[in-house]
Amino acid sequence: MSNTIYYLHGFASSSLSEKAQQTVAYFQQQQPQLDLVALDLPYTPAEAMHLLEQKIAEAPPLAFNGSSLGGFLATVLVERFGGRACLINPAVAPHSLLADYLGDYHHPVLQRSYQVRAEHMQQLAALMPAQLRQPQNYLVLLQSGDEVLDYRHAQTYYQGAQQQLVAGGDHSFVGYADYLPQIAEFCQQADVNKLAWPEQRI
Repeated sequence: MSNTIYYLHGFASSSLSEKAQQTVAYFQQQQPQLDLVALDLPYTPAEAMHLLEQKIAEAPPLAFNGSSLGGFLATVLVERFGGRACLINPAVAPHSLLADYLGDYHHPVLQRSYQVRAEHMQQLAALMPAQLRQPQNYLVLLQSGDEVLDYRHAQTYYQGAQQQLVAGGDHSFVGYADYLPQIAEFCQQADVNKLAWPEQRI
């Protein structure tokens, strides 16, 4: 039985972000039977998806935990391969949002330069599932004070999912650590018999 849970960070973030580190620490201390893997994702959508498919082929996940753009990527993976995902202020149509952020950037933590290009928006648009096949496979945590994303878009897109809207807060999801027990419980309810990993696709 798989015991791996992948944490997927948001745009311009990393495995060293506060949420990622809180998640790693919680699972190490409170859920040692589970293997929480926090990845550093490439900045181009195509490269990020290639890395994720490689990783889940090597270590099939029990579930995903994704924040913002990581929530979008987690959704793409669940729709392709099955499983469950806990999403934190997920980006619903990131190609529309990030179209305003084209340019050259430097990540101060990872000390890496990266580019956001128009072709990356096309890659994101191509990845977006038109609709969710099994919305019950998602736990969606939203804060109404999100200054980056309109939480109502996620409410509509993830209709039928288990949703929790918290008044106030911001895009980082204030008080995130308090929800980790709920996230861990949801992840462990995944039906591993219904998962189809990359090497098993027809």
